[in-house]
Amino acid sequence: MQWSIHLARDRRRSEHTVRAYRATAERLVAFLTLHWGERIDRAGLARVTAPDLRAYLAQRRGSGLSNASAARELSAVRGFLDWAGGIGAAPRLKGPRVKKGVPRPISPDEAVGLASDVAEESDEPWVAARDWAVLLLLYGAGLRIGEALGLTGAVLPLGETLRVTGKRDRTRIVPLLPPVRAAIEDYAARVPWPLTPDAALFRGVRGGTLDGGIVRARVRAARARLGLSDRTTPHALRHSFATHLLGRGADLRALQELLGHASLSSTQVYTGVDAAHLLDVYRAAHPRG
Repeated sequence: MQWSIHLARDRRRSEHTVRAYRATAERLVAFLTLHWGERIDRAGLARVTAPDLRAYLAQRRGSGLSNASAARELSAVRGFLDWAGGIGAAPRLKGPRVKKGVPRPISPDEAVGLASDVAEESDEPWVAARDWAVLLLLYGAGLRIGEALGLTGAVLPLGETLRVTGKRDRTRIVPLLPPVRAAIEDYAARVPWPLTPDAALFRGVRGGTLDGGIVRARVRAARARLGLSDRTTPHALRHSFATHLLGRGADLRALQELLGHASLSSTQVYTGVDAAHLLDVYRAAHPRG
């Protein structure tokens, strides 16, 4: 589909985003085919009206779509229709109201304990070292899981900072704390494949690029063993990195740079995180909380 090519080549969207947006476009076309009783081509998409979109969203909501998911679906549909008919072609339609969620951090002890538990489950020393290094990167440097797995052997030998390529190919420099650097170096010394500059730094058991799904599955298993919340995901480690820095007086602009956020508003959510975390602590400790 040309829409997918446009997203990947021109908009530089991630593989996951391209896959999700393509699925949305295919669902819309299938709906319109039944709704209008005719074959839908690119020119036909220019005839989509606000009532058509409301009918489509009503169908999707009938399948159990939440407000947040419906809002994302509408955003993807608008992008598809603007691509098909030109900017502004998509009908203006107010999306469902979405209560802005506040990321919930985990404590430093929980973060380190989670990484330790994941590592200790592996019988292969190099795999244990790999899992420990990946999770420490998420918590100790605030990387997204995709950013960590996108690193190549070109980062070796390590220095005091790391150049990271984030969303839409934006690059940033993040400091490497000594424990994080030591974990990566230990893994690099153990991995059974050569870490060439053009190959993935973190490898799967067969030598290919480590899949993010494997990391998520290992974290799910570890949080069950440790009795941690379902919100304890690899991405929660990044949230915790941000929250703990902010709680220790980090400047919001500096935190924006460290996280690779395009706008400050994306970073400002962590001011709510810190307040929520402190309130949780207060309620747990105060006899009348």
